[in-house]
Amino acid sequence: MTKKQILIVNGPNLNLLGKREPEIYGHQTFEQYFEILRDKFEGLVDLHYFQSNHEGALIDKIHEVGFTFDGIVLNAGGLTHTSIALADAIAAVKTPTVEVHISNVHAREEYRHHSFLSKNCIGIIIGFGLRGYDFAIQTFL
Repeated sequence: MTKKQILIVNGPNLNLLGKREPEIYGHQTFEQYFEILRDKFEGLVDLHYFQSNHEGALIDKIHEVGFTFDGIVLNAGGLTHTSIALADAIAAVKTPTVEVHISNVHAREEYRHHSFLSKNCIGIIIGFGLRGYDFAIQTFL
């Protein structure tokens, strides 16, 4: 069995997980959680991780893997609610994308209720904390 190639992409401010608003996002860094995911899916998934606070870098990474990888797990952070360019990047590639949000965005500020990305994703996982990434990876298995 060939391992699936899956990329997790985190957008702006997600580099601050573990420090930023721990009452919403928890105390664990994403790097710590990523190691848990790598261990859990070892043998099944070749898991990669990319984070940037810059929209263009996120788009470039999606273009880079979007015709060869088996899946993209995307938490675009605040760009979810503002970036048509990121939505277009997801639509332009063949690799399926699952949109993930750590918090329940529908229980937060109204501007977080709309996603420009969702229509181009195969699914959305919202509000399950970091476990949402785990659930998203499982959709590709």
